[in-house]
Amino acid sequence: MTASSVSGTQPNPSIALSDVAFAWPDGTVVFDQISLSVSDAVYSLVGANGAGKSTLLRLIAGELTPQRGSVSVRGDVGMVGQHPYDDPDLSVATVLGIDEIRSALRRIEGGSVDEQDFGTVGDDWDVEDRAVGQLSALGLPTDLDRRIGALSGGEATLLAIVAQLIRRPAVLLLDEPTNNLDSASRTRLFDVIGRFSGTVVVVSHDLELLERVDATLELYRGGIRLFGGPYSLYRNTLDAEQESAEAAVATAANDVRKQRREMVEAQIKLDRRARTAATAEREKRVPKIIAHLRRDAAQVSAGKLRNAHRDDVSAATSRLDAAREEIRDDRTARITMPPVEISSRAQVIDDERLRIDGPERIALTGRNGSGKTTLISDLIATGHVVVPYAYVPQRIVFDDDRRSIAQAVADAHPDIPIQDVRAHLARFLFRGARADRALRELSGGERLRVALATALIADPTPKLLILDEPTNNLDIDTTEELVDAIREWSGALLVVSHDAGFLDAVAIDRTVEVPTT
Repeated sequence: MTASSVSGTQPNPSIALSDVAFAWPDGTVVFDQISLSVSDAVYSLVGANGAGKSTLLRLIAGELTPQRGSVSVRGDVGMVGQHPYDDPDLSVATVLGIDEIRSALRRIEGGSVDEQDFGTVGDDWDVEDRAVGQLSALGLPTDLDRRIGALSGGEATLLAIVAQLIRRPAVLLLDEPTNNLDSASRTRLFDVIGRFSGTVVVVSHDLELLERVDATLELYRGGIRLFGGPYSLYRNTLDAEQESAEAAVATAANDVRKQRREMVEAQIKLDRRARTAATAEREKRVPKIIAHLRRDAAQVSAGKLRNAHRDDVSAATSRLDAAREEIRDDRTARITMPPVEISSRAQVIDDERLRIDGPERIALTGRNGSGKTTLISDLIATGHVVVPYAYVPQRIVFDDDRRSIAQAVADAHPDIPIQDVRAHLARFLFRGARADRALRELSGGERLRVALATALIADPTPKLLILDEPTNNLDIDTTEELVDAIREWSGALLVVSHDAGFLDAVAIDRTVEVPTT
């Protein structure tokens, strides 16, 4: 499907941005001139870390004001950020914004005829029933007086979504809504998004959610594009564009070489002619005045020819530079995993709760709190993992984040020469000076790559890779880097993840569900 510009008009758009520019107080430009017009549908918003996805949502929600241009939205906007609540003592009813209405309803039920109570209720006589219904639909406890401190992080996000749905907004903006959700909660959320009658714009790295949208919006280099269809069609479009761009670069590079070769050949011919003319003049084979006229004419002609070839080379070089500009740097990075050999009959994990033989790729699933991480820790601690392994936990913590990447990996493996450490880090996209960056400066995706590099450099090389919720807090580009790397991994794999799209992408062989105790 062909990508199209979003600067065109949509019939009766629900969201319209015109020539919007935004920069942070320190002068960092996020957007310079973007225009967007979309109608009712479900859209994903993708882009690398720092592209401005959350900023764009906040501009649409009215939380931020552009320096230039206009933002208009048809109807009310409901927005749910990544960390919706800070106060654990709030009640569910308070979060849902229905405290005052409930109080007014209680007074009316007790006989109040106060007009203010009726004004407070308005048309929301069924607000409690609607709240309970929405909570139930998302699998949340329906006790409206419950304190939110008792909720998990995923439940708090779902509660925030319910709070917006009760308001009946025309536009719903969601920033990473599936983080920390188990499979059952994610399925309920997908159903709610699918039933929403207005416009949904969702920022997510969740591959399954990205396949359920109607269209994909991409932020790249301060601009925005609309791609009809889900993430897979968007990616196919970009891949096709990049193949064309790479072919254009090859053609332009060949043209530069051709023009330079022709310029050199022309110069050689001109030099040969000049030497012939000089010889004829010295040997007085032509009259002196005619020789001078011929020499002057030849110099003028040679100058024109040299300038023409220089212009051709310059034009070809400009075309090459322009073609190279179309090569996207976010599509060229690739993690290279170390090679592993493991027999198909080799025991990898030998336990009655979980057995892995050979290079099997196993997904460990189950509801939140079922004990998936506990099971992994127990298998490792009790020696039931019987091959060298690499384990990357869900929460990646460094002892001293002031150290450089290279120093941290070298400290973890003091027996490995530093030059080998740096060569290994290059596999994980930390080449040259990038390996000297401080750990505290890294993004979530970069921290994951450091953890992978640290675990996989071990000697002997691990034959089992264990990953616990590896895609949490990753942007989509980093998730794709991880997917490509895991596909390349030739050893055994044990991965905990609620993202069915991610598990499909890494070609899982078997799923083991941990029952809730």
